[in-house]
Amino acid sequence: MNISSKTSKWLLAAGTASMLLLAGCGNSGSEETDSAESKTAWDEIQEQGSMTVATSGTLLATSFRDPKSDELTGFEVEVVRELGKRLDLDIEFKELGFDEMLTSVNTGQIDIAANDIEITEDRLDNFIFSTPIKHSYGTAVVRKDDLSGIKTLEDLKGKKAAGASTSIYMEIARSYGAEEVTYDNATNEVYLRDVSIGRTDVILNDYYLSTFGVAAFPELNITIHPDIKYSPSEVGLVMNKDNKELAENVNKKLEEMLEDGTISDISAEFFGGADVSVKPDIE
Repeated sequence: MNISSKTSKWLLAAGTASMLLLAGCGNSGSEETDSAESKTAWDEIQEQGSMTVATSGTLLATSFRDPKSDELTGFEVEVVRELGKRLDLDIEFKELGFDEMLTSVNTGQIDIAANDIEITEDRLDNFIFSTPIKHSYGTAVVRKDDLSGIKTLEDLKGKKAAGASTSIYMEIARSYGAEEVTYDNATNEVYLRDVSIGRTDVILNDYYLSTFGVAAFPELNITIHPDIKYSPSEVGLVMNKDNKELAENVNKKLEEMLEDGTISDISAEFFGGADVSVKPDIE
C-alpha cells in the first residue's frame, strides 16, 4: 500500500468519526431543546419551588393588611398560604389592582390571582377558575340614615355607584342607570367614607365583604341595605387558560381543604363565624 492510499484511508476514518461526533452533539442539543420546550408552567413552578399570586391587599376580609402588624392577611390570602403548604411551594404575593392582576395572569407574569374574583361565563372564556371556595350574593352598602334614597335596584338610576370599573357589581350598577365612580385600588375605608359623607350613594358588592367592611367602621353613616339581595355568586382562584396541570394540582388540594373543613375554619376567622364555602339560601 502506498502513502497516498494510507493517507486517504486515514482521512476517511477521521471524517467519519467527526461526522459521528457532530451528529452526537446535534442530537444532544436537540434533545435539550425539546425538553425545554415540553416543560409546562407546573414543571417550572415545581423547579422554582414557588408560586406568584396576585392580590389587592386592599379588600377587607379577603385580602388586606393587618392594621397592627401590617402583615398581608385575609380569607383568600390564608387559603392560598395553606394551599402552598400542601403543594410544598413557597408563595410570593404581589399586590396589584384588579384589572392589572387579570392581565398579569393572561400574560403569564402571575401564576394565580386571588381577590374575590367571581366565576362568570365571560371570564371562563379567558381563564381557568379553581373549584369554588366561596359562595355569596350581591348586596348594597348605603347611608344608614336614609338608605341613600334606594328601595330597590331600580332606584339606582342617577345614583353615584362606587367600585372597580370592570367588576361584575359595577356592570350591574351601570345596567340600572347608576353613575359610575371608580378608584385606583383604593382601600375599603375610602369607598365607605365617600358613601357616608354623600360623595357617592351606594356600593354594590359581595354580601360577606360588605358586612365585614361596614362592621370595621362603626363610626361611619353606612349600613347593609336590608332588602336588596341579588345574583348568587361563586368565587375561585384564577389561572391562565393554558395552565391545566397547575389547575389540576390546585383543585386537588382545595378539594381536600373543603373536605377536611380547613376552608370553613378560615372563613369563620374572617367572616364572623360564617361559612362561605356553603351555598347561601337565596333565590
